[in-house]
Amino acid sequence: MSNETPLAQKRVADDPNLDLTLRPQRWDEYIGQDLTKRNLQILIGAAQKRGEPVEHILLSGPAGLGKTSLANLIAREMNTNIRVTSGPAIERVGDLASILTNLLPKDVLFIDEAHRLNKMIEEVLYPAMESRTLDIVIGKGPSARTIQLELPPFTLIAATTRAGLLSSPLRSRFAGVFRLDFYDNDSIEKIIKRSANILSLNLEPDAIGLLAQVSRSTPRVANRLLKRVRDYAEVHGFKNINHDITLKTLGLLEIDSLGLEPMDRKILQTIIEKFSGGPVGLQSLAAASSDEEDTIEEVYEPYLLRLGFVERTPRGRVATERAYKHLGLRSPVSQKTLLT
Repeated sequence: MSNETPLAQKRVADDPNLDLTLRPQRWDEYIGQDLTKRNLQILIGAAQKRGEPVEHILLSGPAGLGKTSLANLIAREMNTNIRVTSGPAIERVGDLASILTNLLPKDVLFIDEAHRLNKMIEEVLYPAMESRTLDIVIGKGPSARTIQLELPPFTLIAATTRAGLLSSPLRSRFAGVFRLDFYDNDSIEKIIKRSANILSLNLEPDAIGLLAQVSRSTPRVANRLLKRVRDYAEVHGFKNINHDITLKTLGLLEIDSLGLEPMDRKILQTIIEKFSGGPVGLQSLAAASSDEEDTIEEVYEPYLLRLGFVERTPRGRVATERAYKHLGLRSPVSQKTLLT
């Protein structure tokens, strides 16, 4: 170990925001989601031939799958600017009016967490999306009057992790509605290889395979874990990153062989130990596990559902036999089998 040079000596200087550095800059760099990409390229190509902005687009799916990256690629392909905001950030009609009136022709407005837009903001968005007009009410009571402002042609790209919370009127105004799915293992490995190349890391094949295995089928998680492995190797002066170094890093992070983190296991243990395996409501589960309802539903639960560790029932969440087995616990089903 002492005769190996730190990675910092050969690694290029980091971008101030490393996540932006790892974000795909071209369509061929965006790995996975092939059907969505093909459909988006058709929308973009048609808009370019007509000399118009791309029609409004809704992107849904679990966090970390590349919705923001797709929005940036669309803006780049259309050779236009992108304005980025989020549903919680737009609190008043005046906030939205300020954003919309400062857009230039063919600009892209990207609204993340669109399901958290309040109904008043949605009402203002409808005419903005359909007829490119902004209706502003001045004054109150009998003296109130409405001013209609013309907006430049623009593209609204909305992203959401909970498409079911979007109102039907808002959803119907998007010409392109696409859902991003979890990635397969091969795609995650390609993403890790690309990111490692950008960071000038010498990552051995077995390390790539292990990282892909624990990345929860999610590019954002894969890149986050890659950066943690890089930190571990850099601090300890390793030039090559192998399976053993990766495993030690994951051990420090308390990430197991399926990519479960401490909070994932805490949620499962809470269901099993405090609620006898369920069913348990989301509010009770959040209170018992000391976490936010939204965090459980948007961050942890999608992967637990994908693994088959949790089931949703009309009465609440239930831990499956797979969850018991993974945690090394005996499930009520197996106990009943032994008794009979």
